[in-house]
Amino acid sequence: MRHFAFRLSLLLLTVIFSSVVMAHELDDLKKRYTKREVMITMRDGIRLFTSIYEPKTSEPRPIIVRRTPYSCAPYGEEFRWNLVREWKNFTDANFIVVIQDVRGHHRSEGVFEHVRPLNKNRKVKGGKATDEATDTYDTVDWLVKNTRNNGRVGFWGFSYDGFFSTMAAFSQHPAVVAVSPQAPITDWFIGDDRHHGGAFTMLQTFDYIPQTEGRYRYTKDIYNKVIRNDVYTDLLNAGTYKNLTEILDDSTATLWHNFAKHPNYDEFWQERNVRNSCYNIKPAMLIVGGSYDTEDCFGAWELYKAVRKQSPQTEAYLTMGPWWHGGWAVRGYTGYDHFYFGEGTTDYFLDEVEFPFFSYYLDGKGTKPEKRVNTFFAGENRWGHFDDWPIANYEPTPFYLHRKGKVSTEKPQERMSFTEYISDMEHPVPFSPDPEDHRVREFDDQRFASARPDVITFVSEPLTDTLRIAGPIEAKLWAAISSTDADFVVKLIDEYPDGYRNPEEAEKGTERKHYQMGKFQHVVRAEILRGRYRNSYEHPEPFVPGEVTPVTVRLNDASHTFLPGHSVMVQIQSSWFPLFDRNPQRFIDTYSCTTDDFVMKQTIRIYHQQNAPSAVVLPVMKK
Repeated sequence: MRHFAFRLSLLLLTVIFSSVVMAHELDDLKKRYTKREVMITMRDGIRLFTSIYEPKTSEPRPIIVRRTPYSCAPYGEEFRWNLVREWKNFTDANFIVVIQDVRGHHRSEGVFEHVRPLNKNRKVKGGKATDEATDTYDTVDWLVKNTRNNGRVGFWGFSYDGFFSTMAAFSQHPAVVAVSPQAPITDWFIGDDRHHGGAFTMLQTFDYIPQTEGRYRYTKDIYNKVIRNDVYTDLLNAGTYKNLTEILDDSTATLWHNFAKHPNYDEFWQERNVRNSCYNIKPAMLIVGGSYDTEDCFGAWELYKAVRKQSPQTEAYLTMGPWWHGGWAVRGYTGYDHFYFGEGTTDYFLDEVEFPFFSYYLDGKGTKPEKRVNTFFAGENRWGHFDDWPIANYEPTPFYLHRKGKVSTEKPQERMSFTEYISDMEHPVPFSPDPEDHRVREFDDQRFASARPDVITFVSEPLTDTLRIAGPIEAKLWAAISSTDADFVVKLIDEYPDGYRNPEEAEKGTERKHYQMGKFQHVVRAEILRGRYRNSYEHPEPFVPGEVTPVTVRLNDASHTFLPGHSVMVQIQSSWFPLFDRNPQRFIDTYSCTTDDFVMKQTIRIYHQQNAPSAVVLPVMKK
């Protein structure tokens, strides 16, 4: 008890000290900067509220902009606190900092539309047709004429703000020379925040929408009507999408209703796929993401590949680190929960990657990055630097599933072999062993899942040599189900050896001694596919009960090192609740289901035999 009280006191002192330091830094910034708030008029007459922080210098300076639906508060004379945190490198260098409420949000005029598609009738300059690219153009045009700037403008932001940064790259304004979309919304049906593999992100979306729709963000009263204890129990009791729809306020749930209106990958979702519009990009791009981002690991990988394919002339760069959603902005990050990635990954990114990128392109200082791609290899806890992504020297290597829960690179020879489990949607597999009252942004140790009968686990013998992977990952399954639809969740796991101790933590005495790391199950990649979309997201189709069917689950790209003594593990299950909604396990509309539609149990078989060799195909780096 004394030890706990001491730690709590130490934490409180740290918070108080940090607050004092931040207040002092803000006071210092106010001596060097001025703030003004303006309404910038768009080409259709709508005005957007914009906060401008300008250094008290006669020297023309670069402009760095963030456009956001999350508010540019505080409004009035007060300065934004994170100007001395995530913006600090920019304010230390006397950049002009601009933050804008996007159309229809907070103090800006107009109507907000989620991931507003590019307007086919827009003109680069002039006309009345608008979208986020034209709003960017008009904002920049005003800024370069009304601030003491050097004629160069950059954009950055993560998550939704990352989407608006991508739109800045599409704006075609000549002053926009560098943008950094970070964990950007890229395709809300295939792999971003709202769906993965066609499966609806129930918890995340229910938590998110009540806070972001409408002109002003309001309290979490709606969320708290449902979530009183923990997200697993309370959302299971809530039952269905239909039940949650009745709780939501119609005036603030436009996007929520669109899930039911557009259950498949139709034109509504396709025109919001940013990857279709990456042609003729002029600004340099630094695309950033986190390898342990449960919300949107997909966006950064896929946007980079789309830009490289459609605009090969663009100076595009990619950094993927060992971070959760937005974790790269937090200095001093060493990992999360029981994961340890070494010291300084975020400081390296902020000081050696992000700011030098903007300093070079906006301020003419420093040198152009030598390599296009920086990716972190967990396991070794080191950075890899490459000329492009995917890298040239990898070999797609099948790791086959075998009877008795084995994994190896040898193809199975049995004429008949499968592993089966029962999927019960009244008792779905939880995302976390200890669900809390909010959505989680990281992956847990998966030992809790491997102990469940509705999760099947396959594991290799301990490795005798280092195994490095870098590139795309696919699970090529052969499955038979007893009904007409099922979800397939595939997890690639690095299983630690028995008695494992992290050498760096052991040396520093910072080990989490209460938690045994031997046989720890470290998620490298995990993804879901709603089985009806196995052949097409546009045209779903049912399974034939009992028929052995190929199912390919595409996991996000990865860079990871399996060390000697570690094992390659694969887990397969058919629910992942409440991170994703439950599948009624029949080929029916999931958005109109009632509670009674989730009572049917289903038998799922994963085959590992000569003519149906299920495998996870890993991008093994050539030596």
